[in-house]
Amino acid sequence: MTNNSKDFNWALTEVSANSAGGAPFLIAYGVTFLITAILSFFLPRPTAAIIVMFQGGLALPAAFWLERKMGSSRMSSDNPLKALSAQMAMSQMLGLPLFILVYSLNPGGMPLAMASLGGVHFFPYAWLHRTRIYAVFAFAVALGSLVIQIFLESQAFSYILLYVAFVYLITAPLVYRHAARLVRANVPATV
Repeated sequence: MTNNSKDFNWALTEVSANSAGGAPFLIAYGVTFLITAILSFFLPRPTAAIIVMFQGGLALPAAFWLERKMGSSRMSSDNPLKALSAQMAMSQMLGLPLFILVYSLNPGGMPLAMASLGGVHFFPYAWLHRTRIYAVFAFAVALGSLVIQIFLESQAFSYILLYVAFVYLITAPLVYRHAARLVRANVPATV
């Protein structure tokens, strides 16, 4: 292995160590999706859709706080992947115009739009964290939500949110353990 390869593998491992494999984000968003799902059984659909759209405003700071508690080290300032990992983390915010459109056309479509964008957002993390877990997760969130929408039609809103929360919360310990293994071994790995 060349020095460049070792440096790149170190950079990838440092990203996983710093972020605890992304588990803090899956936990925080999983919890806010669960709370939103429960509320959606009691609130008018347009109100619940607004909460779905902006639940990240609560989840994101909680995720950063959890990341500080769960991460095994801090990313060095010279890590060549620092900017890329930050851009990947913030990319989902670019979905806001889609959410506004979905809300204006049919608020009931908000959970499927959120789940689909979540799948797109998390798919590249399979490469960043060197695990297929994120690829399976991304497809499960997006396609599972579509299946629920197709079968439950207008009743799918709350059930998609419950499903998404479940998938996020089940995936969190898997990626956390994977990141811990990478950090311990400090070598490239795939699951």
